Amino acid sequence: MAVLDDLLAAAEPEDRGALWQLAQQGRELDANLVRLPPGAEVGAHQEDVLDVLLVVLAGSGRLTPGQGGPPLTLTPSTVTWLPRTSRRALAAGPDGLAYLTVHRRRPGLAVKPAVFAPEGGEAPCSLDRVCPECGRMSQESAPKYCGECGERFPER
Repeated sequence: MAVLDDLLAAAEPEDRGALWQLAQQGRELDANLVRLPPGAEVGAHQEDVLDVLLVVLAGSGRLTPGQGGPPLTLTPSTVTWLPRTSRRALAAGPDGLAYLTVHRRRPGLAVKPAVFAPEGGEAPCSLDRVCPECGRMSQESAPKYCGECGERFPER
C-alpha cells in the first residue's frame, strides 16, 4: 500500500501537509501522513465529529491541548488519542515533524441543489472554506487552519 519511510525520504525540505492519504474504495478508515517542516505550526483547532489517533513517525514537536493542560512532547513512536471536540495545536521542532493520523472515514461531500435567498440571487460561495491541500470543507465560517491536515488557509 505505502512505505511511509520512503515517502518521508522523498519529500522536499519545504513539503508541508498531507504527503499520503488512504484512498482505497470501500474503506471504513481514513489515514493521512502529514509533514510539518522545522518550526511550522498547526494553529489551535477542533475536530467536532471524529476521534483522531495521532502517531509520530519522525522528528519532534509538541501538542498543546486547548483545555489548558501541559503540552505533550512529541517524539517518534508517541501515540496520542485526540477525542472529538477537543481543541489542540501542534508545533514542529527543529527537525520538523511527521505523523500519521487515523480516524473513522469522514462521509464524502454531497452535491446539494443551490439554495437561493428569498430576495433572489445566488447562494453564497463556500470555496473559501475548502482546504487547498486535502479538499476538506471546514465547518468554520472563516477557518485559519484545516482540521484534517493542518494546512493554513490563504489569508482573506
